[in-house]
Amino acid sequence: MTGAIRQQMSGFAPTFRRELAAYVTTPIAYVFLAVFLLALGLFTWEAGRLFDTGVADLSPFFVWHPWLYMIFLPALAMRLWADERAAGTDELLLSLPVGLPGLVLGKLCAAWAVAGAGLVLTFPVWISINFLGAADNAAIALTYFASFLMAGAYLSIGAAVSALTSSQVTAFILSMLIAFVFTAAGWPLVLSTVQGLMGTGVAERIAQFSFITQFESAQRGVLELRVVSYFLGFTATFAFLNCLWVSRRRLG
Repeated sequence: MTGAIRQQMSGFAPTFRRELAAYVTTPIAYVFLAVFLLALGLFTWEAGRLFDTGVADLSPFFVWHPWLYMIFLPALAMRLWADERAAGTDELLLSLPVGLPGLVLGKLCAAWAVAGAGLVLTFPVWISINFLGAADNAAIALTYFASFLMAGAYLSIGAAVSALTSSQVTAFILSMLIAFVFTAAGWPLVLSTVQGLMGTGVAERIAQFSFITQFESAQRGVLELRVVSYFLGFTATFAFLNCLWVSRRRLG
C-alpha cells in the first residue's frame, strides 16, 4: 500500500518545484502579489476603515478575503493546465512514468504556496492592529489559517477548470463563475431572496455550502473542525475532478 501511494505521488516534488519556478522566474507571481495586496489594502483601509474604528479587530480586513479570492485566485490558477495544453507540453508531461495525483497536487500546491506568500505579506497589518489595543492574536492566527485553507479551495476550482481548456481566459471566467456561486451562496442578499422563495430551511442549507458562511464562523475566534473539514474536503473534491479530467486526456 505504501509503495502504491509513493508511486502515485512520485511526480509531486518535481512538479511542485517546476511550477513554483514558473511563478517566481516570470512576472506572474509578482504581479499577482502586487495587485492582490493593493486591492486588499484599498478595501481594508478605504471601505473597511480599519483604523477609524479604533478597535484592535481585523474583521474589516478578513471580510474581504472571500470576494478578492474569488477574482484573484482563479487568475493565479488559470495557467496551470491550460498553458500546458496551449503550448503542447501536456502530452509530454502526461507521458511521464509518474502518478497523476502527484502531478495534480504538485501544480495545486505551487499556486497555494504563492497565495500563502500573499497572506504572509499582510502580516504588517496584524502587527499594526496591536498598536490600537489588546488584539486577540490567537483568534487572528486561527482566522489566517482558515483563510489559507479557503485559498486552497478557490485554487482547486481554478486548477480543475484549467484542465478542461487550452484557453486561460476561458479557464479564468469559468472558474470565477463557479467561485462566485460558492461565495455568494452565503451573501445576505441571496439568502433573503432564497428564504422568501423557498423558506428558511432551504436558505440555511444553501448557506452551509458557502465559503462566506464557513469563513465567518472562523472569524469568531473558534476554528471548528467542520470548517477545516469543509475547506479540505472541497479542495480534495476538486483535486479529484482535476485528476479525472486530466486522466481522460492521458487515456485519449
